[in-house]
Amino acid sequence: MSTRLAITRLPRAYDPDLGAEARALLPDLGGDLADLVAGTGGTSPYLMGLMRAEAAWLAPALNDADAAVAAELAAARALPPDQLKPGLRRAKRRLALLTALADLAGAWPLEKVTALLTDFGALAADLAAKAEIAALIRRGKLPGQTEADVETAAGMVILAMGKMGAHELNYSSDIDLIVLFDETRYDPDDFFEARQGMVRATRNFCATLSDKTADGYVFRTDLRLRPDPAVTPVCLAMEAAEHYYESLGRTWERAAYIKARPCAGDLAAGARFLETLRPFVWRRHLDFAAIQDAHDMRLRIRENKGTGGALTIAGHDMKLGRGGIREIEFFTQTRQLIAGGRDRDLRLRGTVEGLAALAAKGWVPSEVAEALTRHYRAHREVEHRIQMVHDAQTHRIPQTEEGIARVACLMGIDATELRADLTRRLTEVHGLTEDFFAPDTGAAPAPAMPAEVVFDDNVLSRWPTYPALRSQRGRRIFERLKPELLARLARTAKPDEALLALDGFLAGLPAGVQLFSLFEANPQLIDLLVDIVGTSHTLATFLSRNASVFDAVIGGSFFDDWPGGAALRADLAERLAAEDDYETRLDMARRWTKEWHFRIGVHHLRGLIDGARAGAQYAELAEAVISALFPVVEAQFARKHGNPPGRGATVLGMGSLGAGRINAQSDLDLIVIYDPEDAEGSDGPRPLATRPYYARLTQALITALTAPMSQGRLYEVDMRLRPSGTQGPVATSWTSFTEYQLNEAWVWEHLALTRARPVAGSVALGEDIERFRQELLNRPADRDKVLREVGEMRARLAAAKQPAGVWDAKTGPGRMLDIELVAQTGALLSGSAARDVAQGLQGAVAAGWLNVADAQSLTRAYDLCWSVQTAARLLSGEMIDAERIGEGGAAFLCRSTGFQDMASLQAALETTYAEAAALIGAAVGGTEDAEDG
Repeated sequence: MSTRLAITRLPRAYDPDLGAEARALLPDLGGDLADLVAGTGGTSPYLMGLMRAEAAWLAPALNDADAAVAAELAAARALPPDQLKPGLRRAKRRLALLTALADLAGAWPLEKVTALLTDFGALAADLAAKAEIAALIRRGKLPGQTEADVETAAGMVILAMGKMGAHELNYSSDIDLIVLFDETRYDPDDFFEARQGMVRATRNFCATLSDKTADGYVFRTDLRLRPDPAVTPVCLAMEAAEHYYESLGRTWERAAYIKARPCAGDLAAGARFLETLRPFVWRRHLDFAAIQDAHDMRLRIRENKGTGGALTIAGHDMKLGRGGIREIEFFTQTRQLIAGGRDRDLRLRGTVEGLAALAAKGWVPSEVAEALTRHYRAHREVEHRIQMVHDAQTHRIPQTEEGIARVACLMGIDATELRADLTRRLTEVHGLTEDFFAPDTGAAPAPAMPAEVVFDDNVLSRWPTYPALRSQRGRRIFERLKPELLARLARTAKPDEALLALDGFLAGLPAGVQLFSLFEANPQLIDLLVDIVGTSHTLATFLSRNASVFDAVIGGSFFDDWPGGAALRADLAERLAAEDDYETRLDMARRWTKEWHFRIGVHHLRGLIDGARAGAQYAELAEAVISALFPVVEAQFARKHGNPPGRGATVLGMGSLGAGRINAQSDLDLIVIYDPEDAEGSDGPRPLATRPYYARLTQALITALTAPMSQGRLYEVDMRLRPSGTQGPVATSWTSFTEYQLNEAWVWEHLALTRARPVAGSVALGEDIERFRQELLNRPADRDKVLREVGEMRARLAAAKQPAGVWDAKTGPGRMLDIELVAQTGALLSGSAARDVAQGLQGAVAAGWLNVADAQSLTRAYDLCWSVQTAARLLSGEMIDAERIGEGGAAFLCRSTGFQDMASLQAALETTYAEAAALIGAAVGGTEDAEDG
């Protein structure tokens, strides 16, 4: 099918006589095609020269452009080695001519123009490099390599950088390449000889492309983006490059690698190399420090290239100048660097694609992305026309009136219109991008401080001694941030108290550049920081050690409604699946969990959820972590010891986790039950018998949850509720579990079973366990025996641990553990499968043990205790000290419990404890009175 160019615009001939000469070169063309040739040849001396050289080829090419392109690429691939230089130059000449005409005619969009130029660049590099590699192999200069290795260039990798990497090559562009080789393909003793050969091949293939001959040149090549180009060879071993980026890589190199792409040679090895650089390019935290780095680069470019100052169209650099292409690229790439470590969808090479992705994820307003995209495309077209005039690698608008007029003619407009359009676009781009970077027009005035607030100089003077402020860069950013920070502290109810709280936070902060950059770019976070440090010592301490959790706040959905356990499990499972390394997965799980844990705490602190909802969310989070992580642990364990024998294992959540309500500091009560069926052991490389298999698998799970890694630990785990307690095996077989519960378990173990719940592992086994649990609880219970043992348990608990004052809502008569014991007893006596306290107390009513009023009274008492307990764990992580929690902490505690002041709350607690203790004492010690009631 013919693909004749569909012309939507036409250039004008600057020199009509030359235009007529161009038209005469192709007498068979008529209509718009003839006008296109005349307008082009009459304005661009370079393109006129190409038309003279390729007139016979051009006419049919214009009638089927796509077929002409395909034919030239196929011919290039078939070139014999001795014809490579002239053949590639002929192909470049023809493709440059056809591309220019299609571009000027509006027949091809910008993306098709740049893609064709890029693809030909990659093909030319691949052909030239493999020709040199083949010659070296024939001469025995690449040890161990044969003719079969030419296809992968004997391990040579050519990375396309910059616009070539992004498929955005401009019309007269040079090509930025980094050339590496895979040293693992060579014997270590042959390394230096192999490297010598690769260096020679690199120099030769670059000469093949860039030497100017009577036939012209193919592409100018630039190898200066490689590590430390002043002292390193033109082709580096991949391992050496990797070590460089790990230890010395800079922000501009990270930005450069956003667009990096294996384009020639050993593509698979190139992809592996880029994967090793992923942590270098894409930081796991939000990297707002990159803004300052990018701004500094912009200033250096302006200084070195002389592109600063007021906007003047004549001589303006469309790439590096004010409002130019580089401004848009920096704006896009810096945003990608900030957030791309957390969001893979932002890791795109193209500028236009990057802007669209940033807008879709809320990092750039959609109208800004759309405007910058329009201007980017327009800038690139102007850049192309500048280069088409003389095939010059320049981005500057000509200084002369003639030069400007020629560019305008290629665009089909006049010089006045071109100047006006460029002025408008360049000004708008500068306005849209400049404010994103650190301003270069001087610091903003310091915010006003209330006259009555004077901060303690002793506190302020010690800040420079803290680890986070020891680096020059950290101090510089903090000094810009400090006035705003102090102004917001001054507006709190107790500024001196808030200052001391912030001081404690800063003292515990190990590094400051990233966090301070985050605050500078997102000042709204300062209010949240002040709120946290002035209220919750626990959250403030957590923040000082895990400042990256603030990243989650910037993500956009931090204050959305809770997504639910299923969504959490799916999200974490997807993130774990995206990581290859086991330890990386564990660390990723820790980061992910910390962010959600922090989110729950902030929502609770700010009154978006109450203590009961916070408890449920903490429990759903823990269940999601165990559920998503257990298959990862199983798979890792199975690599050594084979797949789990039989039906596998199920993890039971016990205690508060089983009941679906834990607090910010809770450990996790777990039991692991497995069903080997008839299997005697595993079948892996290092097989294990069934019992030790599941024992060690369980230990691996505990380690995955509790081991302190670079991102801390997930949870503390308590497995003492398993059959036989600490004396029994860490994993229990299904048969042993059922027999033990039916024949040997104590009353307290059946009470514990009232709150057991499968949270991870084998679904089928979990369903069997739940059916067994319900059947066991439905069996008639000996009420006298149960109540007698419950009374003894209360006595032992009371003797073992006394409450630590009125603010200890957990331990002691009439408090949380006491009421939970009654609720579990009610569930056991009534045969109820319910796990939570309220339903357990209703079970006590159904069993005729408590009356409705007593159950309601205990439910209200428990809710108050829970509110105090979960708030206490968020405030301090320990017992509340009413004298030290500060005004913010006191306000939070009162708000969480619904009281006006601490005195009223304390009085209510004392009354509640006493009434609940009396009611429970009567119920456990005098069941007949309770029944009569």
